[in-house]
Amino acid sequence: MTETIECSTVLPASARQIYIAWLSSQGHSAMTGAKAVIDPAVEGRFTAWDGYIQGANLESEPHWRIVQSWRTTEFPEAAPDSHLEVRLESVDGGTYIRLIHTLIPDGQGESYRRGWEEYYFLPMAEYFSTEAET
Repeated sequence: MTETIECSTVLPASARQIYIAWLSSQGHSAMTGAKAVIDPAVEGRFTAWDGYIQGANLESEPHWRIVQSWRTTEFPEAAPDSHLEVRLESVDGGTYIRLIHTLIPDGQGESYRRGWEEYYFLPMAEYFSTEAET
């Protein structure tokens, strides 16, 4: 069995800014506060959070949608990669970001939901708020 989670927030940035940062080693590292190495091309590989996360870019629709294969060092060895879909929509006050994370190993979904909120959404909100002030 696998699990699916969805989480979302509004960030004080344009969809373009978030999209570019998500697929950039420098931008991803800056917005999360942890090292990322990213080849932004479709089929390009990435690591994030100092190698804790790894995967590949499967689909990309500039400034709107990113689909990635995704796994952490906590996945059972035999487990297939999960899939992460990042959707971006311009709204008043910034961009509505919605993460749809599928094929998560059974029993790990809630942990990753908390992780997205604590280790992505919170630092991203702070990062983009600071960027807007400069």
